Amino acid sequence: VQLQASGGGLVQPGGSLRLFCKVSGTFTSINALGWYRQAPGTQRNLVARITSEERITYSDSVKGRFAISRDSAKNTVDLQMNNLRPEDTAVYYCMSDTDQSGIKYLEFGQGTQVTVSS
Repeated sequence: VQLQASGGGLVQPGGSLRLFCKVSGTFTSINALGWYRQAPGTQRNLVARITSEERITYSDSVKGRFAISRDSAKNTVDLQMNNLRPEDTAVYYCMSDTDQSGIKYLEFGQGTQVTVSS
């Protein structure tokens, strides 16, 4: 599975960004897609996750500001980020949870930098 993320950048506090991720490769099914982030000196944490049944989970820190969506036909997942704060600064990683020949895989893309600063 390959995950290609894009859309990061520099934005002022209160601004918006939209991240995009395309999942490709060989798999039986996609169980869930999502986004994690990792700031310098911290561990990688869940930001948002959406299952194949469209069940969505957000971290408490982004609820009400971020929105995750997916296109099952295109195998893509987006993350709309509004009202960004300096503490949202991190490398954002696209995540896929797939079944491949009966084995479950959790994989991450290469990451895209989001910097929120005035």
